[in-house]
Amino acid sequence: MANGSLYVYARCCALLCVSALALVTVDGLLVDITYVESAVAKGAVCLDGSAPAYHLARGFGSGENSWLVHFEGGGWCNNVTTCLQRKHTRLGSSKEMATQIAFSGILSDTPDYNPDFYNWNKVKVRYCDGSSFTGDVEKVDPTTKLYYRGARIWQAVMEDLLAKGMDKAENALISGCSAGGLTSILHCDRFHDLLPLGARVKCLSDAGFFINEKDVAGVGYIAAFFNDVVTTHGSAKNLPSSCTSVLPPGMCFFPQNEVKQIQTPLFILNAAYDSWQVRNILVPGVADRHGAWQSCKHDIDQCSAAQLRVLQGFRDDFLKAVAEQGNSASGGLFINSCYVHCQSEMQELWFSSDSPTLGNTTIANAVGDWFFGRSPFQKIDCPYPCDSTCHNRIYEDESQA
Repeated sequence: MANGSLYVYARCCALLCVSALALVTVDGLLVDITYVESAVAKGAVCLDGSAPAYHLARGFGSGENSWLVHFEGGGWCNNVTTCLQRKHTRLGSSKEMATQIAFSGILSDTPDYNPDFYNWNKVKVRYCDGSSFTGDVEKVDPTTKLYYRGARIWQAVMEDLLAKGMDKAENALISGCSAGGLTSILHCDRFHDLLPLGARVKCLSDAGFFINEKDVAGVGYIAAFFNDVVTTHGSAKNLPSSCTSVLPPGMCFFPQNEVKQIQTPLFILNAAYDSWQVRNILVPGVADRHGAWQSCKHDIDQCSAAQLRVLQGFRDDFLKAVAEQGNSASGGLFINSCYVHCQSEMQELWFSSDSPTLGNTTIANAVGDWFFGRSPFQKIDCPYPCDSTCHNRIYEDESQA
């Protein structure tokens, strides 16, 4: 995998997200952007120096004092070259962000689509730092003019939301997809500490449980990549000290090295055959120079028996990594055997008539039951291809992530 491949994922994700939003606009709520201009003076800025941003849909009725803070995904940049590539995109500059986006899935304002969180204050925090909101380097190179300030953005956005009523929250859930799902893990306890004593506060990670797995050629690319991210962005001081005190900082980007120390209840929503991890961690392009995996990576139904054995091995390793969080009764698990990446933002995956289920329970109901303590939910699917409720992703070409 070339260093820029995770950036390619982010760009493709941007295009795919636009397409997805177009599909749900009929049912989705269009929400205006809010720029945190006050953050600029604090140096809490995107890669290009522009103000951070989020979209806020105000809660109503019984949800007036409940808050869902959802972090956008979009990969990472691990060096000057890949960060410069992001700098003039929506993943590096708020100047390039859409001023309105549609809220769907967990962000929907309709009870038929989002039964438990529809009337909450719902925030989508835009991602423009490339470090899952962990970076903080004071010095700015006058040549590149790159700002590595993700941790400051996180703090500035939280302060802005607290001033807008989150300081009175009775219920609060931090969530995110992909790199945003990793954000919700890395900042889980920190988020809890900001909220009022007595508030019900929990964390949800959607497709953010990236595992430390060697690729099919036996190379540990993702570990080296995460180490470069942490080094480039100066992230070490903003990662949980319970991890950095015993492991190299780059290893603390892997949730399997974090979750056991997290005190706040955490729900892991992930596909055991996460399509992004299969395509970029297990079988990156550099590990498949002759294209033997091309059809399999595009469509899991096209995998050979030998390739499926490799994928089952990946699932085994994924489940071992998830098990590192222990058997805490407060945690939640929805690990299905689908070939997909991110399932909370897409309406048809979150809550619809043919949504993926585990034990006849949709993702929305599982998360809601867990959050409100109606019933615990910790379920792991049987191996592929047993689950007929999956919406397995089919990729059209190699550039899609």
